[in-house]
Amino acid sequence: MRFHMAGDNLLWIYLIFLIIPLSRIVPRLIKKWKVNNAENAVGSEKAFHIKTTTPESREFVDVQNSSSPKTDEMKVLGELVHGAKNFEMLQKKSELNSEALNSILEELENKKLMRVEQKQGILGQKIELYPTEEGIKKYYS
Repeated sequence: MRFHMAGDNLLWIYLIFLIIPLSRIVPRLIKKWKVNNAENAVGSEKAFHIKTTTPESREFVDVQNSSSPKTDEMKVLGELVHGAKNFEMLQKKSELNSEALNSILEELENKKLMRVEQKQGILGQKIELYPTEEGIKKYYS
């Protein structure tokens, strides 16, 4: 009977060691779930917004399509401005084949809208691509 009492006391200790971490983790998970649901709801509303000039005349403007770059060159320049630094990342984000992307990058370099830096990395030489001031100005104009 004594042995059984000691087992019950140990059960409570184990439960306490489980409850303390769970009490910290569960609210974080709930908060994360709420934030993700709120972002999904807002994300679907951001696709269209109402442009109001007068209360009677309201027109819907497609936000996503109105701000998208018109040419592949501007698309690649935009990815450079937004932080893509290497060829593979640019190819993945712009969804262009390697030949087209290579010719666009050569054009951007010739127009001085982009600069190429060769750096020594752990695994050898790596090439990083950066937009110039003129490139940033052209993208945002």
